[in-house]
Amino acid sequence: MNKHCASRKKCYHLFSILAIVLNISLMSGSVFAQDLKDIKQRGILRHLGIPYANFVTGSGDGMDVEIIKLFALHLGVQYQYVMTDWDNAIGDLTGQKVVPKASGIEVLGTVPIKGDLIANGMTVLPWRQKVVTFSNSTFPTQVWLVARSDSPLKPITPSKNTEKDIKAVKSLIAERSVLCKKGTCLDPSLYDLQGARAHLEYFEGSLNEIAPALLNKKAELSLLDVPDALVALQKWPGEIKVIGPISDTQDMAVAFRKNSPELMKAFNNFLEKIKKEGTYRKIADKYYPFAADYYPAFFKDR
Repeated sequence: MNKHCASRKKCYHLFSILAIVLNISLMSGSVFAQDLKDIKQRGILRHLGIPYANFVTGSGDGMDVEIIKLFALHLGVQYQYVMTDWDNAIGDLTGQKVVPKASGIEVLGTVPIKGDLIANGMTVLPWRQKVVTFSNSTFPTQVWLVARSDSPLKPITPSKNTEKDIKAVKSLIAERSVLCKKGTCLDPSLYDLQGARAHLEYFEGSLNEIAPALLNKKAELSLLDVPDALVALQKWPGEIKVIGPISDTQDMAVAFRKNSPELMKAFNNFLEKIKKEGTYRKIADKYYPFAADYYPAFFKDR
């Protein structure tokens, strides 16, 4: 009898361990589709997106929405949009909740996987590369310092040396308030704005709300990346001016899990295909008609 009880206890203990392992697997998403073959078998490509600039408008369209819809069609699967936000996007993709730290990243825990790729004008940053793999560049970008048109600051005279231009811009912001946002491409720690003695105003809203906040005088100046700045210049003509660059040229790209190499390879091949066909340029011009004027080398022959 005691032997039977001990046996039942061992079985119960083993069952408990298996249940815990299964629960962790479910939370991390490891039992769900991971790479290209699995996604084709499932028949759905889940696009993680954040309403931002004209990449994801929030109304069912946007540059990245159109590209990923075409990619799903190319794969022969259904497209599914899954909305996320900047704090949770990487966790929704990888199953790991992470935050950037000075030394790299900090893993806060596991979360459910909700999508197969992130596409919403995500800038390739070193800390993000530690947890995801990025596709070939889908759009050029840069971080600019912008001001209201009534600001006493004047735009710098561009030189052919970006580093020199950045120094000129930073020399203007001492003791001035600057809107920025942690954990994004507008994080001031990426550009040593503390060293420039700026008064940093950390914005709590979405990136889409930073330009309106600047116009509402939440700060004297703001960081904006190029796509968002182009949208703001079109939306509020004559109300915003670009002072100059805070960063060197950067890349935006689609983010994939590190265990989805075949899916990323398929996307890179697809991206090259639509660039050669001219489809990419038509979509880019539709949502960012002036981008080629700022980055002619990127858009040449595309």
